[in-house]
Amino acid sequence: MTRHLAEFNFGTLRYPFGDPRIAGFENAIAQVNRIAARSPGFVWRMSDDDMDAVQNESFGALADRPHTASTLSVWQGAAPLYHFVTQTLHARIMAGRDEWFVPGDSGFLVCWWVPEGYRPNVAEGMERWKLLRSVGESKDVFGTKGLVEAARLENNMMS
Repeated sequence: MTRHLAEFNFGTLRYPFGDPRIAGFENAIAQVNRIAARSPGFVWRMSDDDMDAVQNESFGALADRPHTASTLSVWQGAAPLYHFVTQTLHARIMAGRDEWFVPGDSGFLVCWWVPEGYRPNVAEGMERWKLLRSVGESKDVFGTKGLVEAARLENNMMS
């Protein structure tokens, strides 16, 4: 069975969407998402409308996190995700995170393996993130450090 890599990332914006103080971030979202969709290894991303609905649910997975910016996507592996995160416009935008996100509450990332064709949801992503925080990184659930290592292993296997 082929596995894909699910990733969920989120952070709390300093200001609500529409506030001119986060316009640089907000204006880049569509372009970053287009780059992701064209990137080698990209499989799927939760639509903006679906993510917006989850972010605004009164009792949903993100109900206790106002002004959240988040992404849930699936990739063919760690190497393509890592390349997208570090080698595209995404990296430049995230370099400005201190300007747009609450200090210490940005760039939370959790990754986990899913069967090919599976589409995770935000509640699952939050549960995986809570698991990561409580037990740490493993081969089944990991954050940035594990993503770097998994990408390195995949790249070594290809060369």
